[in-house]
Amino acid sequence: MKPWLVCSGSVVRLTLHVQPGARKTEVAGEHGDCLKIRLAAPPVDGKANAALLAWLADCFAVGKRSVALLAGDKSRHKVVAIDSCLSEAAVLALLHVQ
Repeated sequence: MKPWLVCSGSVVRLTLHVQPGARKTEVAGEHGDCLKIRLAAPPVDGKANAALLAWLADCFAVGKRSVALLAGDKSRHKVVAIDSCLSEAAVLALLHVQ
């Protein structure tokens, strides 16, 4: 069980540590109780948040409306909800995390 991942009903909740301004967007492993995401978007005018939500929607093969930022609008520490009926094992496989 990962502390940064909660699967409840049809919602997957991720607690993330986001590093904007990286060369490419990718999962960078665990960072304490969070999953670290390197993000290839600048932390300017909400561009990093929009890029993060779009990247997660693409990873989970859901529409952009199915991904919501619950907390951390102006912080590196973010909580995201994804409306997707996936198991914990499926989420770990999609994000390439062991």
